[in-house]
Amino acid sequence: MSVLIKNIKQLLQVHDHNELILKGNDMKHLSVIENAYLYIEHDTIIEYGDMEYCEGIDAEETIDAKGRIVLPAWCDSHTHTVYAGDRTAEFVDRIHGLSYEEIAKNGGGILNSAKTLQNTSEDALFTQSMERLDELVRMGTGAIEIKTGYGLTVEAELKMLKVIKRIKNESLIKITPTLLAAHAIPQEYKKDKKAYVDKIINELIPQASELNIAKYIDVFCEEGYFDLEDTERILKAAQTYDLRPKIHVNQFNILGGVALGVRYNALSVDHLEELNDADIEALKGSDTIPVALPGCSYFLGIPYTPARKIIDAGLPLALASDYNPGSAPSGNMNFIVSSACVKLKMTPEEAINAATINGAYAMGISNMYGSITRGKKANVLVTKPLNHYREIPYNFSHNPIEHVIINGQLKPMKNPEENFRI
Repeated sequence: MSVLIKNIKQLLQVHDHNELILKGNDMKHLSVIENAYLYIEHDTIIEYGDMEYCEGIDAEETIDAKGRIVLPAWCDSHTHTVYAGDRTAEFVDRIHGLSYEEIAKNGGGILNSAKTLQNTSEDALFTQSMERLDELVRMGTGAIEIKTGYGLTVEAELKMLKVIKRIKNESLIKITPTLLAAHAIPQEYKKDKKAYVDKIINELIPQASELNIAKYIDVFCEEGYFDLEDTERILKAAQTYDLRPKIHVNQFNILGGVALGVRYNALSVDHLEELNDADIEALKGSDTIPVALPGCSYFLGIPYTPARKIIDAGLPLALASDYNPGSAPSGNMNFIVSSACVKLKMTPEEAINAATINGAYAMGISNMYGSITRGKKANVLVTKPLNHYREIPYNFSHNPIEHVIINGQLKPMKNPEENFRI
């Protein structure tokens, strides 16, 4: 299958050499070709450039993108897309004044989702999750990380991993599985957290490793959940199984989790709604990328990640949705890019870079995803007619996507009710 996209108003995130990450001032620049074409064969980007050089290219399918923007599909590096049920009742509780922490102490939150998931069959969990993924693709997501973490038992966590594997087999979208081994403390271990951490180390991690599905390990390093000692024990145990950290840190409190993550060569440290100068210094010179999750801040009414402080310090930043049933029940990356501009004071160029090439880096896949580069995978978005790419974040409540191409396969978006199983 070959696809030619011609008369592109603006072709974004174009790199002749394979960029893997953008940092600091480099994030302010978004490479653009005006009046461009893009040629795809099978699942690969073959060629691109000015329209004047498009003559003679013969493709099986041609898209006239006159007046439209073309860019890499969104790379969402932090989600909990595999879950069961919803937590709408807790949404109402927060409107009535209860905090996220108060809901959790009353048996809600993650514990609520875990109970529902434990009572949901693998087939039902797969069906629910696949429906969510279809919707995310329609909104432009072309690569996604999916965590476990709503099992809270060895059996349920392994069930989640098996569902993620089934999704990988069913879908063309690039999926990065992460074992969120320590997400919350089950009710039966509330008075003996050490025993639960022991169970994670001695049972969950080894059995999960045998399935050979997850590449990364995650811990919710937060006051009231898992402290630095717990986190380090789990990360150290995970090293034996070649699981690299991608960890939750600094959502509500600063415990030192950023420096710990850097010490264990974490691929990413995610949330960072709270951040201090020591955290910034710890990240400098490391291979660890900070990830901001503005959808969570919006939904919970908590502070936003200080993106300007991070970028102005010369560091990279990625954007992700944190899609989950409790604190961020939306995986719409178009909204995430917009909210980054409005609330994190990122420029449209920085936000698009953070949601494409840097999002791919935060999943360990930027060698093949996240930019328009010869030889990379053809995961591409074609927008509706727009005057400029800055309209993507400006029109925050509208879906700007007209076509999605995943692995070179065209998925037209003209019927929003159509179920795109890709």
